[in-house]
Amino acid sequence: MYIDTHLHLSKKDYDSVEGFIQRAVDSNVRKLIVSACDKESIEECLTSLQEYDNIFFTFGYHPSVVDSITDEDLVYLEQILQTHSNIVGIGEIGLDYHYGKENKAKQIKLFQDQLQLAKKLNLPVVIHSRDATEDTIAILKQYAVRGVIHCFTGSLETAQIYLSMGYLLGIGGVVTFSNSHLKEVIQKIPLESIVLETDSPYLAPVPVRGSINESKNIPYIAQKIADVKEVPLTLVEEVTTENARRIFDLGVDA
Repeated sequence: MYIDTHLHLSKKDYDSVEGFIQRAVDSNVRKLIVSACDKESIEECLTSLQEYDNIFFTFGYHPSVVDSITDEDLVYLEQILQTHSNIVGIGEIGLDYHYGKENKAKQIKLFQDQLQLAKKLNLPVVIHSRDATEDTIAILKQYAVRGVIHCFTGSLETAQIYLSMGYLLGIGGVVTFSNSHLKEVIQKIPLESIVLETDSPYLAPVPVRGSINESKNIPYIAQKIADVKEVPLTLVEEVTTENARRIFDLGVDA
């Protein structure tokens, strides 16, 4: 059994959410962790995905929506996190300087507020960091929280820093791309440091690159990791699933 530890599942991206889930299960991806990282997607998850017992959630506010987030929104987020048992983390949260640093101070403040909330509630975090590695690491070092570095594509040196801090690395479709240097990193880090993710509907792996991504594609990512590390696919499946269970406290039955 595989676990897709990070995806976005919205009716605007998929004609049938039920079909999406069934295709995942048919591909042995039996547990899905949906990330809702703005007010609209959180509400959609709360209203349309609660009925599925194989779906878990991470809720948080992405740095791209920082300009619309108020103190009241943070209070509401805390209330939700304390109310729903199938919420297993806070995320994706973090920093994104790709399009500029005009609101850098606001991003940092929102990031810190949500890390503090994770510490208070003893929840893992899912970290988004784009063109902001130095600040991300510096801020994470200030908080005794655990979690996953989402969509990790950085250097071996950066990977080792995150691992030394107790974080796991979320590995997705990028590892299958021919021009990706992530394969060299994967060779040199232990399987116990990796969880699998699709980031659906984005970043579909080879051989379906360019299509709308789905959780059913997790086995392609797992196979690439197995090939790179020269280990059996079953070992990648077993270890990454256990890693996901452990970091998100899913329990042995998840």
